[in-house]
Amino acid sequence: MSPKYEIRAALPGDESRLLELARFLNTVNLPNDPHEIAALLERSQASFAQTIPDYRLREYVFLLVERESKRALGTSLIIAQLGRRDAPYIYFEVRIEERYSGTLDRHFVHQVLRIGYSYNGPTEIGGLVVHPEARRLPEKLGMLISYVRFLFLALHRKRFQPRVLAELLPPLEPDGTSHLWEAVGRHFTGLSYREADRLSKQNKEFIRGLFPAGDIYVSLLPPQAQAVIGRVGAQTRGVEKLLQRIGFRYWNRVDPFDGGPHFVADMDEISLIRRAFVGRAEIREPRNGVTKALVAVEREVPPYFLAVPAFIEHNAEQVCIDPPTARALDVRSGERLCVLPLD
Repeated sequence: MSPKYEIRAALPGDESRLLELARFLNTVNLPNDPHEIAALLERSQASFAQTIPDYRLREYVFLLVERESKRALGTSLIIAQLGRRDAPYIYFEVRIEERYSGTLDRHFVHQVLRIGYSYNGPTEIGGLVVHPEARRLPEKLGMLISYVRFLFLALHRKRFQPRVLAELLPPLEPDGTSHLWEAVGRHFTGLSYREADRLSKQNKEFIRGLFPAGDIYVSLLPPQAQAVIGRVGAQTRGVEKLLQRIGFRYWNRVDPFDGGPHFVADMDEISLIRRAFVGRAEIREPRNGVTKALVAVEREVPPYFLAVPAFIEHNAEQVCIDPPTARALDVRSGERLCVLPLD
């Protein structure tokens, strides 16, 4: 049976597809804005085509598409490097500070926030969204569009940083209000959360210029702001579990705008990256030791990268795929296949 879904590079021409998904997320990495989406797709194509000379400036956007209808059901991205001299990676470090008074015999444990900047930051994975209508399908489309990034990282480790970061969304109000921003950021910038979030994509100078340089004691903030620091929102709890399962850990850093937790892993610690491999295509019906996998091909022409879920049989050198999968990938016997087992 021919694969029902494919994951490919998102390119110019996909504006309406990506916008349909962006309205369910609308973050800095995936804004619900036609002009920014068009620019993002231009960067994605230039990144996959390797026409951006500095690999650290590349951003790769993936699109999960139902092959028959051509409808986009999910997307995700990789930012090659988060944090450069012109655009630092900015975070709140979350520290624990203990205080004791012998006079009063009182002991307090304080949670403290301090702004931090990195000019040689990690690779970031983000922009993950699955259309609500597709979130409970048996094919586990959320897993596929998330995992495909690790297959790509495994194939091109030299294009990326040795450490990988994922920033998760915290609990937000239905209208998008961030309690941490209202308690801290708005007082120091005079901007709304959305205004600051959007501006930070283009220019981060206002954060260094206006945010407090010293410690912020969390106990001085309103309870609603305290409650979101390092917490994962309901919409991203599944992502948190997935990340922890494959080797990520909480980094004791949060987003300075909304308090969303930062998870991190060294490339060598990520089980999916260790599991990925490359082999030569053998086209026939798999018979023995069948494994479910993401199978991908890379080309020098659009769509540059194409992956489908498939059942395979493999050994150290060969990857057996059935004829419908070979046709979906437009691959012939002996060609190079990139594989991420899913079992």
